[in-house]
Amino acid sequence: MDLKTACDLIARQTLPELETQDTFLGRLRQGFPPVPGQATALLLALKVIHSSLQRASALDRRLAQSLFLVAYESRNLYEVGRANRADWPPMLDEDLTRIAIAAYAIFADSTDDLA
Repeated sequence: MDLKTACDLIARQTLPELETQDTFLGRLRQGFPPVPGQATALLLALKVIHSSLQRASALDRRLAQSLFLVAYESRNLYEVGRANRADWPPMLDEDLTRIAIAAYAIFADSTDDLA
C-alpha cells in the first residue's frame, strides 16, 4: 500500500462527506461492529502513513481530520454502543486502542516503529 492509497482509505472510512453505512465509522454509528478486516486495513494504512510521513513538517488538513475521527470518534461511538448494549466483538476495544496509538504516533512525529 502506498501513501496515497493509505490516506484515501482512512478518508473513505471516516470523513462524513464520504461516509456510507458500510464504512468503519458508519457501522459504529449504527451500533454495528466493523466488517471483518476493516480495523486491520485501517491499522495497515496508519502504519504506511506513519512510515511515509516521519519527519514531515505538516500534515494535510483532510488527513488530519481523518486521523482525528478514526482515533477520537470511533472511541466515542464504541462507548455509546457499549452503553446501549451493542454486541461488539471482543477485540474491538483493543483495536480502537491500537488505532488511537497509531494516529497519535503520526501527530507526535514518533520514530518508534508501529507493530
